[in-house]
Amino acid sequence: MGKLLVIEGVDGSGKATQTALLHQALTQLGYTVQRTSFPNYDSPSSSLIKMYLNGEFGENANSVNAFAASAFYAVDRFATFQKQWAQFYEEGGLLLCDRYTTSNMIHQGSKISDVEDRQEYLAWLIELEYERFCLPKPDSVIFLEVPPQISQRLRKQRQDLKRDLAKDIHESNLDYLQKTYEIACQIAREENWHIITCADQGGNLRSIDDIHQEILAHVRQYL
Repeated sequence: MGKLLVIEGVDGSGKATQTALLHQALTQLGYTVQRTSFPNYDSPSSSLIKMYLNGEFGENANSVNAFAASAFYAVDRFATFQKQWAQFYEEGGLLLCDRYTTSNMIHQGSKISDVEDRQEYLAWLIELEYERFCLPKPDSVIFLEVPPQISQRLRKQRQDLKRDLAKDIHESNLDYLQKTYEIACQIAREENWHIITCADQGGNLRSIDDIHQEILAHVRQYL
């Protein structure tokens, strides 16, 4: 089997940028690398996700419970794995993912306030995707820790040409984003993800290249 590296973080944390830079760097170092991102908006398998994020099941992210929403994303991952990169991975390729099952953990897990209920949900999710759907477990998850006040500013500045969504009920709810950030940091520690602190002590975002170099150093050591 190959290797699966995931770059994770809340909305606006720079996942796509850092995944692209890491893909370029590893390719230049001679690795055979494929890059993907989830949800796979180019695939029909993301249809329910688009409906969910557009608010067709309710204007609030909590309108759809964590288990139902997670199923939408899990099916999209299963379809993408089977049709696009299963052979590459099984033949030893190195796969970089911008978001993965880990995104369900932080975004949908943040909907569950009770700690024991959240742990039950996480156990269910891991069993569903890794055992029932037979999706590969990540070899390493790199978590970009960006405070909400910074990620919100970056999100407003970006122009995401890959998505043709009128709105995103996750990104438009500030309370949801704050709670997701807090839960994400907690899960990252509990799951032993590699945490990249993206802001300096003064609360300013580090440079893109500075963050990239730290990610690359971790990945090279890991590989």
